[in-house]
Amino acid sequence: MIIVDNLSYSYPQKDLYNKISFTLEEGQHCAFIGSSGSGKSTLIDIIMDADNYMFNGGLEIDTRRKIGYVSQFSKLNQETKVTVYDFIAEEFIKLQGEITAVCNDMETSIEIDQLLEQYQQLLDAFDAIGGDNYESNINSKLNLAGLKKQKDLIVSELSGGEFKLIQVIKEMLISPDLMIMDEPDVFLDFENLNSLRKLINAHKGTLFIVTHNRYLLDHCFNKIVHLENMEVREFDGRYIEYNFSLLQTKIELQELAIADDLEIARNEALIDRLRDISSYNAEAARGKSLNARVKIQERLLKNRINAPFVDIKQPKIDFESNNYIEETIALKVNNYCVSFEETLLENVEFEMKSTDKVALIGLNGTGKTTLMKDVFLNNSESIKVHPEITMTYLSQIQGETLDETNTIMEEFLESGFNTYNEVEVYLSNYSFDKEGIYQTINSLSGGEKNILQLAKVACTNANFLLLDEPTSHLDTYSQIALEKAVEGYKGGILMISHDYYSIVNSMDYVLIIENKKIRRMSMRKFRKMIYSSHFDIDYLQLEEKKKKVETQIAFALKDNKFEVAKKLATELEELIGKLIFL
Repeated sequence: MIIVDNLSYSYPQKDLYNKISFTLEEGQHCAFIGSSGSGKSTLIDIIMDADNYMFNGGLEIDTRRKIGYVSQFSKLNQETKVTVYDFIAEEFIKLQGEITAVCNDMETSIEIDQLLEQYQQLLDAFDAIGGDNYESNINSKLNLAGLKKQKDLIVSELSGGEFKLIQVIKEMLISPDLMIMDEPDVFLDFENLNSLRKLINAHKGTLFIVTHNRYLLDHCFNKIVHLENMEVREFDGRYIEYNFSLLQTKIELQELAIADDLEIARNEALIDRLRDISSYNAEAARGKSLNARVKIQERLLKNRINAPFVDIKQPKIDFESNNYIEETIALKVNNYCVSFEETLLENVEFEMKSTDKVALIGLNGTGKTTLMKDVFLNNSESIKVHPEITMTYLSQIQGETLDETNTIMEEFLESGFNTYNEVEVYLSNYSFDKEGIYQTINSLSGGEKNILQLAKVACTNANFLLLDEPTSHLDTYSQIALEKAVEGYKGGILMISHDYYSIVNSMDYVLIIENKKIRRMSMRKFRKMIYSSHFDIDYLQLEEKKKKVETQIAFALKDNKFEVAKKLATELEELIGKLIFL
């Protein structure tokens, strides 16, 4: 289906791939994984439109194959006035209209042979996408995704998460030989995430999907392509098995690599000593010893074990502020209402203390982002903010807080930094090197843009953070860094999130939107709700333990504590054995 052969590609400021190779075969459901900014979306762009990229190496895609595509940045057009059903059925309705037009032409035209040929081509195209059963297929997919009630809604009335699922359904229904999706899970609520899992698993064709979502990775794929540090590894099997084999290999290789490095360093020191001696003592035996040592060093360097495939690249997010205030009521919302074409929230009341860390949750389209923006702007009589509270805001729409035409350097100079060196030193903590900060923000991946937003939030010295989907597009290690930063922060946080682990690991309690109202929910009740309505309790608890052990292994390796890592790997293997049979 896809053959990538020794492909290399670079931006002016960054090398992305160094002779990477992998294959995707018919029928495989493949997860394409890698850290933020490693080049996953760019490689998809190359696959979709290879003629627009100057790369070295080979890329083979059967041109006769039909490709479906769902972008990570697809937006809902508020001007789209067609119904959900007609939006999904667009290709079928178009072909039906063309078939009808040809039939009408055949009644009056004398060029019947040409029209018959055209008619047959249209029938073949209609048949190729399952046209005879398209109405029942649309209903079946909508039912599978839990969107049957939305069938007659106008598309512009959908939430962002619902629209994402509708796009997936639309592309799947035209029977593509290959379906490519770039982070289709971003911003999906718990219910819609489950719907996406069902759609992926029910799809009979070949899938190539970029995702960081552990739930999807554990439940949807039989092949893994992992892009990291300009290299690729591919694995036929489940993600859970791949991740464990990767950690085992990492432990083994890193231990051997450290031993090799020590031996090379010892031999290099001996060579230096022999060179010093030979500078004032020219005995032949000294020269022979030096030559022998140099040859040994050449052999050691030739045979040294390469560093492990994956290095930890974790940003050092720090929200610390010198602007904290004593615990008091920081935010009070009373009789708050919001409506567009219909009422989203009415008579909402809640308050937050200056030290509270609160998750705002609810289904897609229930008004969470609208409420958060109104809190930030503080321009509603229903919203009262303590005068000593200073707020900063991270948006799920990254262009609202980042000028994407700026370079990263320009963005931070405009944010208050005085010198280039200050920006370079500050952003080095967020995994941006000196060369990288001179690229324009619009060239960054979604994950890199979110890390950049987090860096801007951290430098504001605010004592109250408003975070709208801060984990979106982030890889696992960046998510862990964010959780640690939230944990260490002593101010208030209101966070919109659909990430179960970020909520339970970081928040004090939950504000949940239900029936246009907001009510407070303890973390214990939140866990119980998630277990009963969305995810299996055994899976979530085992996955949470697994993630903690994997993180402990990663940091044990970072400190070269190999015996600790090996012991933890045994514990991890037991957890994986239990997860496989769930």
